[in-house]
Amino acid sequence: MKPLASLPALFALLLFILASLHLPPSWAASDSAYDTFLRCLTNRTQPSDHVSDIVYSQANSSFASVLVSYIRNSRFNSSSTRKPLVIVTPTREPHVQAAVLCSKELGVHLKIRSGGHDYEGISYVSDDAFFILDMFNLRSIEVDVRGETAWVQVGATLGELNYRIWEKSKVHGFPAGVCQTVGVGGHLSGGGYGNMLRKYGLSVDNILDARMVDVQGRILDRKAMGEDLFWAIIGGGGASFGVVLAYQIKLVPVPEKVTVFRVEKTLDQQATDLVYKWQFVAPSTDHGLFMRLLLQPVTSKTQKGQKTIRASVVALFLGNSDQLVAITDKELPEMGLKKENCTELSWIESFLWWIGSNNGTIPSPETLLGRDYPTSFLKRKSDYVQTPISKANLELLWKKMIELGKVGLVFNPYGGRMSEIPASATPFPHRAGNLFKIQYSINWSEDDPELEKNYLEQSRSLHSFMTPFVSKNPRSAYLNYRDLDIGTSTNGKNSYEEGRVYGVSYFNANFERLVKVKTAVDPTNFFRNEQSIPPLPK
Repeated sequence: MKPLASLPALFALLLFILASLHLPPSWAASDSAYDTFLRCLTNRTQPSDHVSDIVYSQANSSFASVLVSYIRNSRFNSSSTRKPLVIVTPTREPHVQAAVLCSKELGVHLKIRSGGHDYEGISYVSDDAFFILDMFNLRSIEVDVRGETAWVQVGATLGELNYRIWEKSKVHGFPAGVCQTVGVGGHLSGGGYGNMLRKYGLSVDNILDARMVDVQGRILDRKAMGEDLFWAIIGGGGASFGVVLAYQIKLVPVPEKVTVFRVEKTLDQQATDLVYKWQFVAPSTDHGLFMRLLLQPVTSKTQKGQKTIRASVVALFLGNSDQLVAITDKELPEMGLKKENCTELSWIESFLWWIGSNNGTIPSPETLLGRDYPTSFLKRKSDYVQTPISKANLELLWKKMIELGKVGLVFNPYGGRMSEIPASATPFPHRAGNLFKIQYSINWSEDDPELEKNYLEQSRSLHSFMTPFVSKNPRSAYLNYRDLDIGTSTNGKNSYEEGRVYGVSYFNANFERLVKVKTAVDPTNFFRNEQSIPPLPK
């Protein structure tokens, strides 16, 4: 007679059966998952770690607040949204190692969350039984001004990173996004861009080293993991390959004073001429000038009861206002920029201006240390434009946007340093040949299923309309503008075929190299999500 199976094996089998049956998460309210997981964690950590303080079951009175505190999209915070069995909030690197090994031992899906800004919520939502490894406590930032580098843990935010750099130097920065509460982990592992990308490239173009926990529970740095795995986690999405703990980044020089401006025009103010010319100038102008273009249907101020399109240019220039106006007078007179439209600020003030640019205020630097974020319901999509859109087609676009009523577009110019870096240098492939990236943006505040259905359809309709004007074969997309409409993986026997659909959009020719890395380092696909890199089929 064979001996009885081990308790962990029986527990894993039970979880598999429950997940397969898609039973409601009420089962998980019992403490069986928590107790078994906690025992395993306790056995793999030191008694002084008091790991019971960092693990939350559904029965814990703090469970809901811990879960919700990093949900940034209200679409995934409903009573019907499936909840994790357990949330683990490591405070030390060995806690991460133990969490990976225990989840693997119990056969439970592990989701990894740093800042919670994944647009589709896949860092904290799943259709199967799952744990969340919530990295928000691992937020240390060590800045070395002399060496012009910094080590930053993945649970830190971009606001905290900018603040800590500013504390040590007023003439250094880092090329990353302008939303202060975005987590470093997801932002950097997925590419990461900000308003210095034309001067210094993406965040991932300025990463020197990393520390991560692999599927075997080992902590690896760049040397130990090897160049293939290091390449994969700087733009390929770290959560497909392991748990990134920290990145070493290269700081970049910034002037003592930079210049910002915001200029708005509507259709009756020749916005079409501005947008058309912007497509030629914004990707080719001085590398230190980043001019984001926002397009939004709004109520006309001159034609009562009519809708129009508002074009807003929001910009950062790594220089003074005299230099800037000289450039725009020559290259983009359609914008009509005057020196009085410009504001000269320090680098950190410009970051703060960007946060408050909608209301014209500049918050205090300490604002960057805050983690509160006004959540709403939202949907995002993305595209890349490689040929300028004609004025006639822009007019058709305005008509479509006004007809739909709410979806906005954000054009982010490329060129500059982005065109100099080879497409294969990192997994992020959208380099030379791309004029600008489009973000499709729609937000709403009402919890109304019919409204949500309507707004999602608006977003998809505009995306469909844009098909003739954007990249083809493949139609490319940006990983950090997560969009499950592109395709999803069930992470079963067809995971490679399913993964290739979205993988080629996000990574183009780099997808196959990512698959090879995945197959080498995580062949059983332990680290997975709805759009993760699949291993090769056996």
